[in-house]
Amino acid sequence: MTQKIFGHQNPDTDTVTSALVAADIEAQLGNDAKAYRLGEISSETAYALEYFGVEAPALLNEVGSGDEVILVDHNEKQQSAPGIENATITKVFDHHRIANFETEGPLYYRAEPVGCTATILNKVYKEKNLTISKESAGLMLSAIISDTLLFKSPTTTEEDIDAAAELKDIAGVDLETYGLEMLKAGASTSDKSAEQLITGDAKTFDIGEKSVRIAQVNVVDVDEVFARREEIEIAINEEIKRDGYDLFTLIVTDILNSNSKVLALGPEFSSVERAFDVALDQNTAVLEGVVSRKKQVVPNITKALSDL
Repeated sequence: MTQKIFGHQNPDTDTVTSALVAADIEAQLGNDAKAYRLGEISSETAYALEYFGVEAPALLNEVGSGDEVILVDHNEKQQSAPGIENATITKVFDHHRIANFETEGPLYYRAEPVGCTATILNKVYKEKNLTISKESAGLMLSAIISDTLLFKSPTTTEEDIDAAAELKDIAGVDLETYGLEMLKAGASTSDKSAEQLITGDAKTFDIGEKSVRIAQVNVVDVDEVFARREEIEIAINEEIKRDGYDLFTLIVTDILNSNSKVLALGPEFSSVERAFDVALDQNTAVLEGVVSRKKQVVPNITKALSDL
């Protein structure tokens, strides 16, 4: 049986490239596995794939009973493929919190507090004495650059930095030059609809009894996004009404200055004020030094909602 490998919904660069890299690892180990994606490819990810001449994974709409799957870059079921509760999860490679995850049988589970799933996969190559091709090195390097915002994110660890230093040589690129060009490729928002902006990199989190949706957009011009605030608010409110979110936050991150601006809507919008000690003005506020959803946004909002 061919195992299906995929990351989370609304895939980012780490989730797409890690699926491809994990499939290469499985192939070298003699296992039958294929990489998939659960959504459209972003401009940033497309840049990385084209640069290293790698085809994007096929789109996967759902999984079901009898399917064997390997999860990368996520574990929470609401972020995974429809039908995941009926599939058999055989392996997980992740660097996020572990929530609402359980299986009927034992599995290989590897979660480490590093900035990127690719950093873990780079270790697996070396531990298993496998060959890292130029393409795989380039994909893992791209994922590390993306998830750490070229090492400016507080999620960055020494392991991420060391892995990138190794991989850039195999990939044959200048780290700073390639990294900045890749990030800029995904930073333009002028060609994106309001719906694309709020769904392109969005995740749902169950925090206590609250359903929280956190979307993030990396840009070089924050004002370009907020000039469309009213249009974006309409799109967000439609999602809140349709899916019953208690809180929807859009984090617009300036990749050059390492700050963000938040737009918060929903019944629990004021939790963002408590989470970051800010006052919202027209549902927005500047979050100085905040760039990481995983390490800075989710924990702060979790605490704010837990203190209710």
